[in-house]
Amino acid sequence: MSGAVPVEPTRVEPVPSEVAPSKLVPSEPVLSVRDLVVAFPDRRGQDGGGTGHRGVRRVVDGVSFQVAAGECVAIVGESGSGKSVTARSVVGLAGEGARVSAAALTVGGQDVLSLSARRLRRLRGGTVGLIAQDALVSLDPLRPVGREIGDTLALHTGLDAAARRARTIELLDRVGLPDAELRAGQRPGELSGGQRQRALIAAGIAGEPSLVIADEPTTALDQPVQAGVLRLLGRLRDDGTAVLLISHDLSVVMGIADRVLVMTDGVVVEEGTPAEVFERPKHPYTRKLVAAVPAGRARGVPLLDGAAPAVVGPQLADGAPATAVERRGSGGKSAPGATETTFDEAHAGPSGVLLEARGLGRTFHVDGREIVAAEDVSFSLRAGRTLGLVGESGSGKSTTARLLLGLERPDAGEVTLLGEPWSPLPEARRRPRRPLVGAVFQDALSSFDPRWTVGSILADAITRGRSLRPGPVRAQVANLLDTVGLDPDLATRRPLHLSGGQRQRVSVARSLAADPRVLILDEPVSALDVSVQAQVLDLLDRLQRERDLAYLLITHDLGVALHMSDDIAVMRAGRIIESGQAGTVFDDPRDPYARLLRDASPIAAREAGRS
Repeated sequence: MSGAVPVEPTRVEPVPSEVAPSKLVPSEPVLSVRDLVVAFPDRRGQDGGGTGHRGVRRVVDGVSFQVAAGECVAIVGESGSGKSVTARSVVGLAGEGARVSAAALTVGGQDVLSLSARRLRRLRGGTVGLIAQDALVSLDPLRPVGREIGDTLALHTGLDAAARRARTIELLDRVGLPDAELRAGQRPGELSGGQRQRALIAAGIAGEPSLVIADEPTTALDQPVQAGVLRLLGRLRDDGTAVLLISHDLSVVMGIADRVLVMTDGVVVEEGTPAEVFERPKHPYTRKLVAAVPAGRARGVPLLDGAAPAVVGPQLADGAPATAVERRGSGGKSAPGATETTFDEAHAGPSGVLLEARGLGRTFHVDGREIVAAEDVSFSLRAGRTLGLVGESGSGKSTTARLLLGLERPDAGEVTLLGEPWSPLPEARRRPRRPLVGAVFQDALSSFDPRWTVGSILADAITRGRSLRPGPVRAQVANLLDTVGLDPDLATRRPLHLSGGQRQRVSVARSLAADPRVLILDEPVSALDVSVQAQVLDLLDRLQRERDLAYLLITHDLGVALHMSDDIAVMRAGRIIESGQAGTVFDDPRDPYARLLRDASPIAAREAGRS
């Protein structure tokens, strides 16, 4: 969870549902890559000859492509596929110990492999602009963002100090950063995620490069901000800049790329136009990636069973999607063709409400200003159902989650749990019922003690400070790991030695340790590869069916929200501006901002591309 510190809502601008592919005729390639090989020393063991010497591991193996002026080429694939190493090899940043070779690796006619370290530094920021994923890490936290841009201008232009200052403001305004003169004097930590990313783009294009490399530039950004960043890249391309876009998110590249390369295990397994790759994938790996995208997949349909994508259809009388599979019953399983039986009907009487928010309000005082993070927020979480809470950064989603969890005290309103007061009760009175409400956060690694093993983390959640016999606790740890699809042997590992998907499954297992009735899911899959994301979403859906859990799913991804949610609430500036059945909110939003979110979603982009 992002914490209680509020952020002012970012300026909302109308954005197109897609950025149309370039209409320019490709010219001579700005970037030419032929038979690129990148290898690293293999510290995992001996080489293939068994000589006792450590060998090398190829992470990029024979990759070839070109990018022309006015063209966007996207490389997609999951973590470890080699896409980022490929892109960074272009500017001599493949990594420490990398061995790079190629039949050709040229940028603007320059042979990158023959350049000295000094000339490589001139290449970066001048001929090639690099836009990285995490602007908070990429930007110097101690310097104003204007200084970052000014330094690039000082290195690659002959402008004097006054001209550099004016050009900096012009660049920040060009990338759509509001109050550009004010923002130029602010440090990265004072800006929102979208504002930081725009500042990083301004720094990347300050030297007027002929090639821009955008390495995961939109990961974890809200969809309107994400669409705005893609629109900026599209504008650069249309102005004649060559763009190399790196992404693990297929939906990001659907509307902007002219060509798409799909990478796995260091090789390109498929190449073509977006329509060829996404609508008619040939390689099994590409088909797996496309099938795992939640956008357009009906509620209740598993992502990893190979079923054909389906758009949301009519709603049943009780609000469930007509295409949804049976969600309740013995062990969460059902016979084919069975109709849905809700927890409400089977167990909870007429309402089935487990947790309810009534008129929640929370205001923060920052630098003499009042920032309203939540105002008159009301909704109910029902057993066996999911409420998706969507909105931009700073809209109040995570503050609302903290109010529900009792981690923040509301200024107004109340929360009830199983019909009884929950917040703003003192923690001592909440503690006996706290196991009923669990949480899964976006960054599982930061929520774990890195010194503890997985077994210790889960055992702590099971015992909750009580003295229990080790044997039964170990058995429960093994059972929890099995429940979330992990090998019980992982109990001896520490979080740093797990993959992102494994860590998120451990986070889910920890949340289940106390047998909760309600789970607050705050961006649980936003940082995961598409197939790992699909695994976690399928897991959460299965657990909900089996345990009749109520979910609050907080996400910036409307495709994820629509696939997972029975109902959706849209937040902006601390208020819920629209709510209702998921299909209705998506198909016919009444509020202009809700329509903006819909139009910026991957589903809308895909449908616009088909029309």
